[in-house]
Amino acid sequence: MRDKLRAHIQDRLDTYVYKSKQTSRTIMNDATINQKQETHKRRGAEIVKCSATARIHSIHEDEQQREANVFYEIHIRYLIKQKENLYLEEEADQRYSEWIDGELIQDFSIQDEGDRTSPRFIPPQEEDEIQQPLRFKYSRMEAVRYAEQYWNSYNPQFKKFEVNCTNYISQCLYAGGAPMVGYPKKSGGWWMRNNDWSYTWAVAHALRWYLPSAKQGLQAKEVSNVSQLMPGDVICYDFEGDGRFDHNTIVVAKDENGEPLVNANTYNSRMRYWKYEDSTAYTPNIKYKFFHVLDR
Repeated sequence: MRDKLRAHIQDRLDTYVYKSKQTSRTIMNDATINQKQETHKRRGAEIVKCSATARIHSIHEDEQQREANVFYEIHIRYLIKQKENLYLEEEADQRYSEWIDGELIQDFSIQDEGDRTSPRFIPPQEEDEIQQPLRFKYSRMEAVRYAEQYWNSYNPQFKKFEVNCTNYISQCLYAGGAPMVGYPKKSGGWWMRNNDWSYTWAVAHALRWYLPSAKQGLQAKEVSNVSQLMPGDVICYDFEGDGRFDHNTIVVAKDENGEPLVNANTYNSRMRYWKYEDSTAYTPNIKYKFFHVLDR
């Protein structure tokens, strides 16, 4: 089974980039990356190089070694050229494969972009009586540094969720200096402590509504144009356009056109063009909200 597993993973890598049998040159597989390439072309950029590597996280076999469950990662790197600038975009596809008697039964990505399982209704935020103002200066540099450090790994000081996008964004904002408030009210404030958390900390739809309405601690101003965002700001995504926001990203850089490049969790990615047109969750009905984090 191990030999077949290695061959299967190599086939998966070849869907991104493969070596020509005639020239031994490395060639990008247009069938897989065409949608991403088209997205970049529309913004005056192009993928000039692609690489893909694999890492097996775990193999679980039964006692007779007839059945095996494999968790592995495909890490893809795209070298993007826009005007005279080069930068690296990355994504990590966490996958699961099932084998019986050495034959592949199924293989699929275990990461979906967006949280369509969270409830549409989130309890109204309970505002605490403000006893003293919580003053802080938001460090965009520290928020971005944290976003870069943990885009494809997890800080053991915080709980990890199966759908981790909002938890990751909250951690980035906290690293930038935004104070936790409201503990221990589940529907109040913005916090994580003692293996418990507020809805706003971990649920995309709840954070979207909390950011512009918070009375103390973290607060952000909604802006109308994406060009008004800076590194450390937040974009919220309603993929279906039905009013329920199911994904969040953090701005980590601006491209040559002044548009954001973002990092995200769940489907882990970094320096990704903000529109998400290459996402499996993308629909023509997608809606965005742009939030500029404020100092207090």
